[in-house]
Amino acid sequence: MLLVLAATGALRGVLDLRTPLVVTILANLLNIALNLLLVHGFDLGIGGSAAGTAIAQWAAALCLVAVVLRRARAAGSSGRPDVAGVVAAARQGVPLLARTATLRAALLLGTAVAATFGDAPLAAHQIATSLVSFLAFALDAVAIAGQTLTGRTLGAGDAEGTRALTRRMIVWGLGTGVVAAVLLLVLAPFVGGWFTPDATVHDALVPALVVVALVQPISGVVFVLDGVLIGAGDGVYLAWAGLAVLVAYAPLALLAGSLGAGLAWLWAAYGVFQLARLVTLWLRQRGDAWLVLGA
Repeated sequence: MLLVLAATGALRGVLDLRTPLVVTILANLLNIALNLLLVHGFDLGIGGSAAGTAIAQWAAALCLVAVVLRRARAAGSSGRPDVAGVVAAARQGVPLLARTATLRAALLLGTAVAATFGDAPLAAHQIATSLVSFLAFALDAVAIAGQTLTGRTLGAGDAEGTRALTRRMIVWGLGTGVVAAVLLLVLAPFVGGWFTPDATVHDALVPALVVVALVQPISGVVFVLDGVLIGAGDGVYLAWAGLAVLVAYAPLALLAGSLGAGLAWLWAAYGVFQLARLVTLWLRQRGDAWLVLGA
């Protein structure tokens, strides 16, 4: 998995997002075939499932690493580890790890609060969280493009091009967020049936999904700005901003739990969390501190 992530990141850095997509699709198809063969064909149970997954992941890792090494050789790289580069990457990774931890902590806190509402609301909350995560991956596709293109334009010393790119990505983020909101609003009365036949879970889920849908346009812009600043290497700011936003969100989530306000209000607190992220990211991109240009 780490080889897959590292190789995908390397290819993303040179604007090749097609190769990781193709390899990932093929690896998942291989995973499905191996699971069917080992679990049902050879009756190996959960061990067969694990083996199929491991084989498929190793196949993906070897394919992606081979592509990276071939491109490195073509660029004149020796292929030996660059200690200074590894240290620099680790140094960049620490604040991004902290920033990601604040996002995961917010989701964990939301689940802990939802658990106080009872079994059905907790189940509904988990469905809503799964849908939010799925939409986040979809919206994050624009952010990844912004991250990659921002690194290229800043590395080329093009500040104005980076500004223009950021404005364009914001429009794309807002547009995809609106599309996600409309789809979720349309599907809100029905999507619960895809997960469970329990009517009490459905009743708790629909109001929460309406709130989640209203947050999606904000989330679309948040993900884009997050990606732009990651591409600019602005991880330290993102870490501190994430911590500040988490501190602001936690009392609202805990208040919703203490009052027994229900899932809709808990997800409204999440909306405030995303709005606060939008404010911190918007103010940052309006300034110049993140525009560190290459030679």
